Amino acid sequence: MPARAEYRDRDATEVAVLDALVGRADEGMTVLELRSHVDADIDRIETALTDLKTDGLIEVERDDQRLWLYPHDSVVPDPSETDDDDPDLVEFVQQLIAGNAGGGSLLEQLRRLFR
Repeated sequence: MPARAEYRDRDATEVAVLDALVGRADEGMTVLELRSHVDADIDRIETALTDLKTDGLIEVERDDQRLWLYPHDSVVPDPSETDDDDPDLVEFVQQLIAGNAGGGSLLEQLRRLFR
């Protein structure tokens, strides 16, 4: 599930991080898990995480052994807020045209969209 539309105009890596975290909002993700879901090098992911944390869009929790990342509640779309149109596809095409669809080839982007 992608992050709310109002957060999709950010850097492509930040959007990919938010989308990955929203998809696992309840259980959270470790940095290692996040790296496997985001098509970017670790430096870009670290920068994205720093910026998202600074802007209050992600939450970080630490247990005895791991660091867990969660999206802030404001980033997670409300499942009851659905349109008759397919906003995911529309948003994807808008991002693709803007050159901000999460990086990777068109095929990779389409695969992420339809997971």
